[in-house]
Amino acid sequence: MPKINDRQELFCARIAAAIAVFVAGLFGIYPPAFVAQVVAFAFGLAAASIFPALFLGIFVKSITREGAVTGMLAGLLFTFSYIVFFKFIEPARNIPVNWIFGISPEGIGTIGMLLNITMTLTVSRFTPKPPKNVEKIINELRLPPS
Repeated sequence: MPKINDRQELFCARIAAAIAVFVAGLFGIYPPAFVAQVVAFAFGLAAASIFPALFLGIFVKSITREGAVTGMLAGLLFTFSYIVFFKFIEPARNIPVNWIFGISPEGIGTIGMLLNITMTLTVSRFTPKPPKNVEKIINELRLPPS
């Protein structure tokens, strides 16, 4: 709204804040059942995408940018696709007999993480090593502060 004045903008902000507080209060009084699922999905997606890149980037000198990006994409896409398939595309098939290794969508981040690590290590073997200045930074991360 390009022609809104400061007073109108403040009024709209107060209304939006009041609505947000009301909704948050309702969720506090009547917590939705899906909160635990959402938290599980968030941790699963983080485990499948970001965690291996951070962990391997610090503790394995030979990890390359290409390997890390490939691993992150593989873990993220696998985990996200699994969750979306069972929760939104085919919710009727969301039963243990249909899950990979009997792992529910809430726990599939572990498999995504293993896929990420495998892809990262594999791709890093076939791409050029990181530059010397990057290796120096990684070595300095490993040293305790002086």
